[in-house]
Amino acid sequence: MFTGIVSDVGRVRSVEHRGDTRFVIETVYDPQGIALGASIACSGCCLTVVEKGNGDSKNWFAVDASAETLGCTTLGRWEEGTPINLERALKAGDELGGHIVSGHVDGVGEIVDMRPDGDSVRFTFEVSDELGRFIAPKGSVTIDGTSLTVNEVEDIRPHSNESRTRFGVNIIPHTQTVTTWGQAKVGNSVNIEIDMLARYVARLARKD
Repeated sequence: MFTGIVSDVGRVRSVEHRGDTRFVIETVYDPQGIALGASIACSGCCLTVVEKGNGDSKNWFAVDASAETLGCTTLGRWEEGTPINLERALKAGDELGGHIVSGHVDGVGEIVDMRPDGDSVRFTFEVSDELGRFIAPKGSVTIDGTSLTVNEVEDIRPHSNESRTRFGVNIIPHTQTVTTWGQAKVGNSVNIEIDMLARYVARLARKD
């Protein structure tokens, strides 16, 4: 489990295509403190550490991603140099600064607008209506591993076969500095994890 509070911005050091795809990721995390088999959220996707080390004075760990993971997340677009939001798994007694995050990405969205809003930047994202029905104003959503609060939600073409949902969040300067959001651009794809509570409420609402 995670909280959506990013603790490092890593960088893809290498990508190796084999049966699965192996990513080697540079980080400030001390490899001595990372157990093989540990879970690390990589831009919102929970991945298992299969190798670790220190080379060229830089710490790194390696993870494997299946074809299913590559197809359902933004990981299929990662290449050497791609910046990644990282978070270590939650430990008992840790502060829950964001919200409960599983690291299981529900789908991919797109940044469709960015504009200044005071000192912050207001981002607008577009997702499928399958994801959009779980997103509510003032609710929580995890985007690229970052716990964010939803401002507003708008259904686009709600009565057509191409219905989509747009929603906005504000990202403050501190968050832009310590995550990949300071490098974000309109048109970028992002990993979306809906709020776990919203998932269960929607399931209960479908029961007679």
